[in-house]
Amino acid sequence: MLYEKTIRVLYIDLAASKIEVKQRTDLSEYLGGVGIATKLLEETVKPELPPLAPEQPIILAIGAISGIFPLVTKTVAMFLSPLTGEMGESYAGGRLALALSMAGYDAVVISGKASRPSYIAIEGDTVQIKDARPIWGMDSDVVGQFLRDSEEGRGRRSILRIGPAGEKMVKFASVCVDTYRHFGRLGLGATMGSKLVKAIIVSGDNTTKIQNFKDYFRSYQEIFKSVTETDLMSKYHDLGTAINVESVSALGALPTRNLTENHFDEAEEISGEAFAEKSLVRKMACTGCPVGCIHIGQFRRKFDDGYDYESVSVAYDYELIYSLGSLLGIPKTDEVLQLIEVVEKTGMDAISAGVALAWATESLMQDIVTEEDTIVPLTFGNSENYSKAIRYLASRRNSFYEALGEGTRSAGAKFGGKDHALQVAGNEIPGYHTGYANLVGLTVGARHSHLCNAGYSVDQSLKDFDEQKAVNKLFDEELERCLLNSLVICLFARKLYNRETVLKALRAAGYPLTDDDLTLIAKRIYSTKLHLKEKLGFDPRQVQLPKRFFKTPSMQGVLDSTMVERMISQYVEKCEALLAEKI
Repeated sequence: MLYEKTIRVLYIDLAASKIEVKQRTDLSEYLGGVGIATKLLEETVKPELPPLAPEQPIILAIGAISGIFPLVTKTVAMFLSPLTGEMGESYAGGRLALALSMAGYDAVVISGKASRPSYIAIEGDTVQIKDARPIWGMDSDVVGQFLRDSEEGRGRRSILRIGPAGEKMVKFASVCVDTYRHFGRLGLGATMGSKLVKAIIVSGDNTTKIQNFKDYFRSYQEIFKSVTETDLMSKYHDLGTAINVESVSALGALPTRNLTENHFDEAEEISGEAFAEKSLVRKMACTGCPVGCIHIGQFRRKFDDGYDYESVSVAYDYELIYSLGSLLGIPKTDEVLQLIEVVEKTGMDAISAGVALAWATESLMQDIVTEEDTIVPLTFGNSENYSKAIRYLASRRNSFYEALGEGTRSAGAKFGGKDHALQVAGNEIPGYHTGYANLVGLTVGARHSHLCNAGYSVDQSLKDFDEQKAVNKLFDEELERCLLNSLVICLFARKLYNRETVLKALRAAGYPLTDDDLTLIAKRIYSTKLHLKEKLGFDPRQVQLPKRFFKTPSMQGVLDSTMVERMISQYVEKCEALLAEKI
């Protein structure tokens, strides 16, 4: 906790209904966030058991200065990913980081399996495991409404919940956090479902008095002014990440119709500008953030005869427009929003769901699977049938959707069509086909979650591509993100939170660290991750990349698989050199 040399960890054993709090002085050298979460996962994970075994843990952690500086708003979740079989790392905003801080915990470790469908209620020192049978089977949004109405703590609590996909243990099921934020990638929802945990509620009234308020306020004001009075964060507030749709398509880097194309002719129709003009009704922010990057779009849906309509609001961003828009050939904002809503209700990662359906569509076109498998004819551009298929996938309706719920890699291996299964190391790809750095970055990424090392940005930043420069940039970015994620800041603010700013913020909060200290912390965290990934059997040199990545031209043209292999080997050498330092 702040101003203390200890990390306060809440341990919840669902099988034994045992609650324990430990003060961990040994974890303080990891600073917080992903550092302590990685170490706790290393201690508690069972590599010999499958990812959904009851003994496998879920870890939630916040950073050293969570809740007291702008944009330090994220919570990290770490677990053994049921989708990839290796280390899972995911992030969510909303109120959760502040709620955990006010509940008095730096981290929560959940293990075991409840004896019946349950939800966990954490209110400061009071932790209860409650009966969730009345809400088991409900969509995510209904669960949220039920808990908001039935539980105390309005305005200061955070509510995490899963949908039917998590209960059915779809391997890429997500966890909804405070309605519009998510632990989206790598299947945390399936892990919660395997433990019969439908929801987690966190609240508390713990406050920490700032000891050196003058220095703290000065640092806070400098950061706040950089956020609100410069252009550093304006992109995220104005059109949000959806601004990337047209530009990425123009670069020839927007995966379209299962990456059979690298641009979307109708990109203008689902661009950030189009969403803003046709659909945008509200902008929201995570607690403690002045930016307001959460863009809420609205569409109308008829629910009865006689011109009876309802207005439905959902959050959208670039990745959702890619995965449920261009990748599926959907050219209308309303139809993209409708697909987002179904994914939200059922509780799946939108990226993985879109990639899975794109693979299924092309596989149907190639007669690899049949209409009997897909139940409805899946064709690019048909949002109505995709909406039905999302429900089938979430419920694992038949043997085909049962297999697809294991992930695109698994489905491709079972049915055929693995060459057009858009995944890297088991995780469905985000919305960029920029070139070598992106593909290598996704392969070697420390978490295989989402844009781990900004490879897409490295591709765009190198005017004359140089493979060694690209590898160095990927490694340096990965290392720096280990530091930033120990805080845990929103990575939209990574340019704002440079080393100088981080040091000022930490010193104002009682952490007298140097730049060398920060580098050591980053290396310590990354080394721990690499040891853990090795322990779990992961080797990036063994990753088999689908041929589609080397067939459809990228922003850099058609990619050469031998260069990718060479760059991966160079990256592994840098990792080996880091591990040899024995930090």
